[in-house]
Amino acid sequence: MLEVVVFICGAAVMIIELVGSRVLAPYVGTSVVVWTSIIGVILAALSLGYWWGGRWADKSPSLKTLSRIILGASAATVLIAFSREFLVKGVQASAGGLHIVSLKATVMLFAPAGVMLGMVAPFAARIRLTSAESAGRTVGRLYALSTLGSIAGTFAGGYLLIAYVGSTNILFLLAAVLALSAMACHASQTLLKGLLAALYVTLYAQALADSKALAARGLTDVDTPYQRVLVYRSLDDATGRAMRVLSTGPEGVQGGMYLDDPTALALAYTRHLTLSSHFAPSAERMLVLGGGGYSYPKYVLASDPRMLVDVVEMDPGITAIARKHFALGDSPRLNIVHEDARTFLNANGTLYDVIIGDVFNSHAAVPFHLATKEAATRMRKSLSEDGVLLVNCIGALEGQRAQFFLSLYATYSAVFPQVHVLRVRNERDPTAWQNFILVAFKHNRPLDWTSPDLDTQARLDNRMPAPDIGGTLVLTDDFAPVERLVSEWNPF
Repeated sequence: MLEVVVFICGAAVMIIELVGSRVLAPYVGTSVVVWTSIIGVILAALSLGYWWGGRWADKSPSLKTLSRIILGASAATVLIAFSREFLVKGVQASAGGLHIVSLKATVMLFAPAGVMLGMVAPFAARIRLTSAESAGRTVGRLYALSTLGSIAGTFAGGYLLIAYVGSTNILFLLAAVLALSAMACHASQTLLKGLLAALYVTLYAQALADSKALAARGLTDVDTPYQRVLVYRSLDDATGRAMRVLSTGPEGVQGGMYLDDPTALALAYTRHLTLSSHFAPSAERMLVLGGGGYSYPKYVLASDPRMLVDVVEMDPGITAIARKHFALGDSPRLNIVHEDARTFLNANGTLYDVIIGDVFNSHAAVPFHLATKEAATRMRKSLSEDGVLLVNCIGALEGQRAQFFLSLYATYSAVFPQVHVLRVRNERDPTAWQNFILVAFKHNRPLDWTSPDLDTQARLDNRMPAPDIGGTLVLTDDFAPVERLVSEWNPF
């Protein structure tokens, strides 16, 4: 039974690590910075647990002590579910950029459970040791079992649990399994351990009920195979109209829909994408990279009966959410491809009259492989000679946060003969986050920046002078530090 407990605790470590990204996502995103914090803290916690567990095992090599350690890990796992919101918000209120906030939050949430789970293998090895002659085999066997458990936890968590159970529910169930493991490890205080396991299962059932209640009030919290998604009701700041929005991270929303008009464009930046019909009035085929709430594809299908629309969305869970909550229906003119956008572009042989790039994720960062010169080159090859590429970009005009916007502009300018910048809103603070639309062409012919339509003209008038990109980094597949470029934190 001790070997089974070691296996289970090894699996628990990796499940907590994977769930950690979903726990933190609504507050700090899922960038490489956040993953670095999670992986580094878990490894540090395990190292401390190995050291501390070995020392403690030499003093008290008993199953009773080990049982209490596992029970402590069970309690620490439940505390993650209970404390995550107020704890992370408290850390966000303190000084520090994304690097510091994610590191602090990860230490406070996941280190206690990581340390206690790290103590299990050396404790079990000390208990199983019977002679010096077999010490190596005993230690090797138990650590191999712990590692096999971690492998099983990785695949179970990544392939099944997160997609079908949800992060909060996983934490409650995992705590119950650890409590039962503590009971199996040593029979003392069986009633207490059994009650704790029953309590965790009850909390899990309550979490399911709360989730259904929140959904009935307009808030849905969904773990898809790729990310954690929040869907909730909101109001348009400008008009006060009721909306349903989709968010995958802490920086704003990634999709929106008016409840009284599902095909209208509710988000300001999506209304600027309608300039595609001004620059390519004869367009018949459109490629949209990034589905989100499918706002723009729905609008195009409803407003232009000629247009064929291909949407590339990596996450089928996002598409399912759009169908359920954002009135996405079937159309013979709509083709949805569930694939990474860069993979699609690499293999694509179709020419499009309009390409829309809308792949921003948490903390205003583009997946690095979609922001590079090589990715832009693939977009150019997929664009017809008279076509137009519009890319949604989030950044700032000045300050540390402006670096990414300037690098993205420099990158597209290195590939396309003609690139223009439209500002979605006239933000007074030049260091504030705001949306820009990059408009790129394969040709260098003069463009018409006038329109008889007042709304279209107002958007055309938001054209900005070309920024100074002298010495600006051009992003490549080999070097595209997008997280650093959007961050205010700089260690150098």
